[in-house]
Amino acid sequence: MRILLVEDDVMVACGVKLGLVDAGYAVDWVGSAEKALEISRNEAFDLAVIDLGLPGMDGLALTQRLRQYGHTMPVMILTARDGLNDRVRGLDMGADDYMIKPFELPELLARLRALLRRSQAATSSVLSFGALEMDTATRQACVRPSGQLLELGQREWTVLEYLLLHTPKPANKEKLLQALTGWDKEITSNAVEVYISRLRGKLEPLGVGLRSIRGFGYRLELLAPRLTDVSSTSGT
Repeated sequence: MRILLVEDDVMVACGVKLGLVDAGYAVDWVGSAEKALEISRNEAFDLAVIDLGLPGMDGLALTQRLRQYGHTMPVMILTARDGLNDRVRGLDMGADDYMIKPFELPELLARLRALLRRSQAATSSVLSFGALEMDTATRQACVRPSGQLLELGQREWTVLEYLLLHTPKPANKEKLLQALTGWDKEITSNAVEVYISRLRGKLEPLGVGLRSIRGFGYRLELLAPRLTDVSSTSGT
């Protein structure tokens, strides 16, 4: 998942970005609303974390402008103001949630996960498909009913989470590519295919396939049970 962080306080921004990256998110950080608007014209994000007290255009105006431009990603507002009127104005202008500074990183992460689930119509931190179960809160994936843990690299996790959040719809390859990395890192479409290939190798034994949709992307699908050789019981 790719997050746009808009925060002018360098210390706060570095702390939040580090926590988000450690949690497996791709994060792009800018220090002004004007820069955020500029990059949002060409880049796709799954969520935005916006400080209220930005220089120039403030966070409320930025949120309103993003909505006017048709951006539907969830928006979390960060602010040192705790007045009711500020919170009401932020929600009315298109914000989805509010956090008062100072805040604890685990709570921010939990709220962001909730916003991402809500944006994809998911109701729980646990995502499942066939025998596969992924808990986005504990960052563990396992096989049911055995409970055997599935070992995933960070980008494999990101790809699988993105696919699970979008199932049964297919996931667009270009958006999946953007979910894997920010603008300051280079990753090619061939790299996405490498992660898809690795996931196929881990998921197919569980009865979960990854179908490539030509010219678009990928979709999870349940595989038919494999037929076993029963010739020894044929009675011949």
